[in-house]
Amino acid sequence: MTPEGARTGEPGRGGPGTATGPTVPRMMLGAELRRLREQCGVTGSEAGDVIRASHSKISRLEAGRTGFKTRDVADLLTLYGVTDEADRATLLALAEQANTPGWWHTYHDVVPRHLELFLGLEQAADMIRSYELQFIPGLLQTEDYARELFRLTRDGETDRTVERRVELRIERRRALHRVPPVKLWVVIDEAALRRPLGGPRVHRAQLRHLLEMSELPNVTIQVMPFSAGGHPAMGGPIMLLRPPVDDLPDIVYLEQPLSGHYVDRTADVEHYRHVMNQLVIEAASTDASRAMIAGMVADL
Repeated sequence: MTPEGARTGEPGRGGPGTATGPTVPRMMLGAELRRLREQCGVTGSEAGDVIRASHSKISRLEAGRTGFKTRDVADLLTLYGVTDEADRATLLALAEQANTPGWWHTYHDVVPRHLELFLGLEQAADMIRSYELQFIPGLLQTEDYARELFRLTRDGETDRTVERRVELRIERRRALHRVPPVKLWVVIDEAALRRPLGGPRVHRAQLRHLLEMSELPNVTIQVMPFSAGGHPAMGGPIMLLRPPVDDLPDIVYLEQPLSGHYVDRTADVEHYRHVMNQLVIEAASTDASRAMIAGMVADL
């Protein structure tokens, strides 16, 4: 048994072996377990009884939101009538992958629980589309900019904790330079670009960094100018992440001050995809955006 949806033969696409961390294997295994359960007419509650778990845990497992115990997967496969040894071995191997910590696990001391899934999605994504209203997108922040941002929100944290957060933010940029790299398409509100976080030196360096990053073939940066007036995303930042496997749905991440909200219901994802499509139409073109950012640098 092989994952039918593994993307191959196209730049920026690959199967689970190219994904970073356990998130995509979890989602793939969860989707397959859901398919098998529904195929044989087993309810979530019945599946939960077999592995001594609640219906809600089955839902979390099938959504790829939590890790798997190999014994539980084996018991579920037996319940679902999967007897072929090769098929069982493939899915149990996927369960092992799903339990392998991502590189960011070494930063567990500064990674909130709600952010673990996001990091896995970000690092494995085929494409990320986002809109940022207040700040420069995380993958495009300089070290000094990130440090100033974390100092603003430190809430009693030590300097060491702030530095750990900065280290993690910089390490996250590896997604832009892996092989193949994630495709990043961001729309940044003019307000975020003009906010002098950290003072003129940090501000200028951050804007120059954006100009440098915009030259990468996998990075597209557009500015939403004040002159555009109102637009569909004025309520807050949006991030749309596309996993590197065809059978897995896009996921929307809505960041909040102390938490994050994941949206995966098809109709809701389509709504946010439409919003992002509207934003890239209403925002300045890539060339005009580069000119705007260059002009801001010249004014500092």
